[in-house]
Amino acid sequence: MRFELIDRVVEQADDRLVAVKNVTLAEEYLAEHFPSFPVLPGVLVLETMVQAGRRLVAEVAAESLGPNTPLILEQARNVRYSGMVRPGQALTVEVTLRSVENDAAGQPVAFELAGVGKVGDGSVCQGRFRLSALPHGS
Repeated sequence: MRFELIDRVVEQADDRLVAVKNVTLAEEYLAEHFPSFPVLPGVLVLETMVQAGRRLVAEVAAESLGPNTPLILEQARNVRYSGMVRPGQALTVEVTLRSVENDAAGQPVAFELAGVGKVGDGSVCQGRFRLSALPHGS
């Protein structure tokens, strides 16, 4: 099962990606978060940034690790939430590649990224995270 949160990629360069998630009342998880005041859960705001990060590094990862090697969220640091995302709003996430960690053979195995989530001009979340290749046999 794939849980895609990104509706469209707006902009992409080698080290930066901007994507949009449109939040609607049709999304089941909003019925319970919260029933009288629905908001996109913070973990899904972070997951939207993580999915954007995977898209950003997908080509490099596929070339060196193989097309079906999953990239997992290994670490999230300095994640700060400063607002809410409500139904009818668009969450715009911007992720930037900060560094790439290579193995002894020079193949990329981990990616350090920074992300910012915004609604309009206001920031709702920001933080840094690390995506790593899932070790074979896991």
